Amino acid sequence: MEAQGIINQVTMFITSYAWDILGSILIFVVGKWLARKMVSLLSKLLMKQQVDETLIRFLDNIAYYALMIVVLMATADRLGVDTTSFLAIFGAAGLAVGLALKDSLGNFASGVMLVFFRPFKIGDAVTAGGVTGKVETISIFNTTFRTFDNQRMIVPNGQITNGVITNINANPTRRLDLVFGIGYEDNILTPKAIFKNILESDTRILEDPAPLIVVSELADSSVNFYVRPWVNTEDYWDVKFDLTEKIKLALDEAGISIPYPQTDIHLHQVGK
Repeated sequence: MEAQGIINQVTMFITSYAWDILGSILIFVVGKWLARKMVSLLSKLLMKQQVDETLIRFLDNIAYYALMIVVLMATADRLGVDTTSFLAIFGAAGLAVGLALKDSLGNFASGVMLVFFRPFKIGDAVTAGGVTGKVETISIFNTTFRTFDNQRMIVPNGQITNGVITNINANPTRRLDLVFGIGYEDNILTPKAIFKNILESDTRILEDPAPLIVVSELADSSVNFYVRPWVNTEDYWDVKFDLTEKIKLALDEAGISIPYPQTDIHLHQVGK
């Protein structure tokens, strides 16, 4: 008799709530499908408007999670859950979680700033958050860099926005700042002519702005020159390395020494 009573109660429960359960499952499945379709449509519309890829990904994530919250609320309401109380509980829980995860929320806010103010985009060479490398991904909480020696660095967004951000290849051209020193006994006109000939023979050096070759400093042990040509950003490192080698070889060939700091020690014998 007890078993029969339990079976009757289960049967009554299923009969009473079957449509609510099936309805809630249907709402969840259809709602999730619609959320994905709407996010996909949003992505296509943004791509047609030529919106930055980073911003598209970020907005897609935000839109999807916002829609899924609505779907979950509708599912709970179909099951008879008091959504008003649920929202109050959710708000209180959100406050507690927010206090516990304030650093993560700070990284989230920083991620929003990076996406909307766009100090850099995916593919840019950047120095930020103590890391120098190419930007691979910008997510809600962190940014992934690929360093020039092929390391993968994941940096919290808060660490990036709280410091200086240097976008290395934001502009199409860059200036090379090279310093060369010669001895005081050398004629300064000879190295100036060498620098000029080498720069003029390199087709990667831009004519506008014109390269700068000047005596910059009469240092303790050398006469220093600033050699400052302009190049396309993608040629920066190749030109820097090539010019350094060519100028060193040309100065050696001309018999011009590159001095280095020396210390002379004089010993005086004191008579007894």
